[in-house]
Amino acid sequence: MTTENADSDRRRRPRPPRPKGRRLSAVLRQLAGDRSREWVSIGDLFETMGDRAISALMLIFALPNAFPTPPGTSAVLGAPLVFLAVQLTFGLKPWLPKAIANRSMRREDFETIVGRIHRWLAWAERMLKPRLAIFAEPPAEYFAGLACLLLSIVLVLPVPLGNILPAITISVFAFGIMGRDGLFALIGFIMTTVSLVIAGGVIYGLAKASIFFVMQWFA
Repeated sequence: MTTENADSDRRRRPRPPRPKGRRLSAVLRQLAGDRSREWVSIGDLFETMGDRAISALMLIFALPNAFPTPPGTSAVLGAPLVFLAVQLTFGLKPWLPKAIANRSMRREDFETIVGRIHRWLAWAERMLKPRLAIFAEPPAEYFAGLACLLLSIVLVLPVPLGNILPAITISVFAFGIMGRDGLFALIGFIMTTVSLVIAGGVIYGLAKASIFFVMQWFA
């Protein structure tokens, strides 16, 4: 790839339209029910989503972390959120390195996750409607991307119970941007403040406790 082509690929993507066709919940259920495959990779999700907005991809990776999931799920689904959030912040097209795209989980585990989130996903899809567009379109969309970037970093940290609220907040942002629903995006901005305050308090408490135990050990 030439430098010129690479620069062209990095140009800002056009404003993504609201996803058309089948609902995201139906697409995920079909993929989860495909018994011809033993594993479901992140690359499979990208291929299945096709030309859907980047926010739909973020929703796929964030929402499962808001529920009890099989061990290792956060490691598989959390890392892509960092990359996608950066791309949302700068208005780039969705892309992930092969090291992340090739990560996979057993189809049965993926089916379990989809089964748990399907009811909530379908409910949110019915609630979405274009409103308060100023909070769901550029430049607010880029600030939402920045908020999701901070939340995704918190999500992948080994903080006890620290992934649930950031995952819910990222999901709310994703719903808002995907459906051009500024109400969801506005709620996401409010939840970001709460999430970061709580996560910061937990991290501070853990750090302080660690320092205390270290000092006691060497005392």
